[in-house]
Amino acid sequence: MRKNDVVLLAHGDGGALTHELITGLFLRYFPGRTLQSLTDAAALELSGGRVAVSTDSFVVSPLFFPGGDIGKLSVCGTVNDLAVVGAKPLYLTASFLIEEGLPLAELERVVASMAAACAEAGVEIVAGDTKVVGRGNLDRLFINTTGVGLIPDGVELGYARLAPGDQILVNGPIGEHGMTILALREGFGFAGQVASDCAPLNGIIGELLAAVPGVKLMRDLTRGGLATAAKEIALAAGCDIILKEDAIPVRPEVKGAAELLGLDPLYLANEGKFMAVVPAADGEKALGVLRRHPLGQEAALIGEVCSGRGNVYLKTAFGGTKFLDMLAGTPLPRIC
Repeated sequence: MRKNDVVLLAHGDGGALTHELITGLFLRYFPGRTLQSLTDAAALELSGGRVAVSTDSFVVSPLFFPGGDIGKLSVCGTVNDLAVVGAKPLYLTASFLIEEGLPLAELERVVASMAAACAEAGVEIVAGDTKVVGRGNLDRLFINTTGVGLIPDGVELGYARLAPGDQILVNGPIGEHGMTILALREGFGFAGQVASDCAPLNGIIGELLAAVPGVKLMRDLTRGGLATAAKEIALAAGCDIILKEDAIPVRPEVKGAAELLGLDPLYLANEGKFMAVVPAADGEKALGVLRRHPLGQEAALIGEVCSGRGNVYLKTAFGGTKFLDMLAGTPLPRIC
């Protein structure tokens, strides 16, 4: 592969260039023995718990942004979907939809980023697919990843477990991914001041589950942000949730930009943040566990569960109460 090469339609025709792309690029970065066998399907050995499977497609624009890129995002997004149901992520598949003309150097940059994210998360890509479409038929590059993980015995998470008094935590400041993509795409002057929080959460979640087995529920705070996730939990669990505005961590640069643009950080997307619900007696212990991890140093207790009918309330810093609903529409498409 030469420096200035670009993806050609022939890279997707199943012939020599396809083989060259697979062996010269993908297998170079994804060295797992299962994938190297190049069989039609991966044969995996799983034992020791329930199997969790999740799939997601990533179409973020632009492909590269402060704090990450579409490759890192495609690994972290699926790893985090598995982690918040209590699973230990093990394997991923990766499917690439590539527009003819994409520089191969950019594709390699994305693949290298995926490999680094896989190494950080401790997962292996075991199967994949590439399709190349003509110019103008998609925007450069889309990636689908499917993940497989194991939920260990003894891990029981679910909406039915929530009860009045349960404490709600987040592992750090919210809104960074959504604000980063918005600032970069629209060319706002503060684009260099914010960076995506894109990160694999299975490590910090594994430590939380090991130290606090009473964790009742977790959600990653992607599209729709914290407010939408809280509303979905309240509706599914048949309870109310009260969030405390002055306890929710938001970086000053994100807060300032959101105020300037008329956006609410509670609804901005995150790619490295999750909320956890724990029994009241475990709140401080869980907070301590999160804060000892690099991805949780600014974790906070932000609210609690109350009896009710699926409502979410925000206790504002001025002493008032604000009703929170799900995100209506999307202020920014293609953020993940």
